[in-house]
Amino acid sequence: MAIECLVLGAGQEVGKSCVVVTINGKRIMFDCGMHMGYVDHRRYPDFSLISKSGDFDNALSCVIITHFHLDHIGALPYFTEVCGYNGPIYMTYPTKALAPLMLDDYRKVMVGRGEEQQFTNENILNCLKKVTAIDIKQTVQVDKDLQIRAYYAGHVLGAAMIYASVGDAAMVYTGDYNMTPDRHLGAAQIDRLHLDLVITESTYGKTIRDSKYAREREFLKAVHTCVANGGKVLIPTFALGRAQELCILLDDYWERMNLKVPIYFSSGLTIQANLYYKVLISWTSQKVKDTYATRNAFNFKNVQSFERSLIHAPGPCVLFATPGMLSGGFSLEVFKHWAPCESNLITLPGYCVAGTVGHKLSDKTTKVDVDKDTQIDVRCKIHRLSFSPHTDEKGIMDLVKFLSPKNVILVHGEIKNMVNLKGRMESELGIQCYYPSNNETVSFPTTHFVKADASAAFIRSTLTPNFKFLKDEAAEMAPVQVLDERVTQGILTMEKGQKVKILHQDELLATVGTEQAEI
Repeated sequence: MAIECLVLGAGQEVGKSCVVVTINGKRIMFDCGMHMGYVDHRRYPDFSLISKSGDFDNALSCVIITHFHLDHIGALPYFTEVCGYNGPIYMTYPTKALAPLMLDDYRKVMVGRGEEQQFTNENILNCLKKVTAIDIKQTVQVDKDLQIRAYYAGHVLGAAMIYASVGDAAMVYTGDYNMTPDRHLGAAQIDRLHLDLVITESTYGKTIRDSKYAREREFLKAVHTCVANGGKVLIPTFALGRAQELCILLDDYWERMNLKVPIYFSSGLTIQANLYYKVLISWTSQKVKDTYATRNAFNFKNVQSFERSLIHAPGPCVLFATPGMLSGGFSLEVFKHWAPCESNLITLPGYCVAGTVGHKLSDKTTKVDVDKDTQIDVRCKIHRLSFSPHTDEKGIMDLVKFLSPKNVILVHGEIKNMVNLKGRMESELGIQCYYPSNNETVSFPTTHFVKADASAAFIRSTLTPNFKFLKDEAAEMAPVQVLDERVTQGILTMEKGQKVKILHQDELLATVGTEQAEI
């Protein structure tokens, strides 16, 4: 029996997460994402590798989505409504609630860029009707053999790590996770499990982050300095996740400093998303839950909607514009207008995928190609600061050490990060580690437990103490330490038609019907 892992996306890169794992004959697709940096065939996973005939219902036992980010769910409507998958789909309640907002927002971005529409709003709604919502630590019996369970991952509202088992074989797919709490979400939590495999993200696999408070101070100082000098601040971010985290931070700072500079959201999408955050308080951090009775953290006093006419309005402001990474849409439109002005600031709060405009920017950038026909002069300040909801190198190592699986597969990261993590895991933890590229398959043997009877003589032998007495000779009055290092030896026997049994070594000769021979 074996576990077979086919990486269809996020192999040695960040983007279009999609991993198909076969456990003792059961085939699970973990995530079904799209790549934000491509508009050609590389945008989606190569689903033909799952089934050449396109019979995905029989090829897969189920699909599990870890969270609502497009690089984890963006291809799902295409897979169900265009490719024809109609089998079981699982995700948490918040992910099911928020996914339609993210998917339809990006559909509009694609249409706005003049691209061929990959799926319609109706496709999105029909896709989500096929989804079964699950709760944290709820065990779901997909069929008589396959069992799954979700664990809290932090990262974004509703994000989950997924445990899957078939018989004695078991694994965890982490999706994206954060091992430290932030202002609106708690840290990832998972039980100690007996695992053959952990598939973990490695986005920041070569980064040890500074103190969260130091990063917050640096961010607030950069924003405050810009608006105090009359500049405009553009924060390209996705409507869900970092937008809420940074709004809580800025809203609180604006209150303390009594600032009157307007803070804007670029779309009604985030306003709508905030309504869900208010309803789904139980999935947020303990601090947010504790203060909910007196003040909802998502009621932002200083944040308002942004009208397109305000792009050229005079005076300072702070604008959260979607999508993140400057991958298109309104954030890229505003960037084109604001980047040439020296007094303005573009702050990039998270990871930017290769191929996006955000990935091309640095504090030394003077010109950037936003498409094949347009080049922008960049005179504004560029500020990169990791408010990413991904865990860092220490968090990844801590999780793997805690779970202690037999094997680890690294996905969702750059190869240099994966090489670093592989070296550390194999040398420090003694765990085999792999980082396959896209469309590559890795296989491992699985665990198989056998129940065995034990003879009375063997059990009695385990009860015999094996005392050792230790005393510190250098200290006259030191107490004696008593250790019981009990090691039991037995012989595993298998007789035809009978259960496996453990015997004491003295019973073996009688069992096999022979006598002891002296040499």
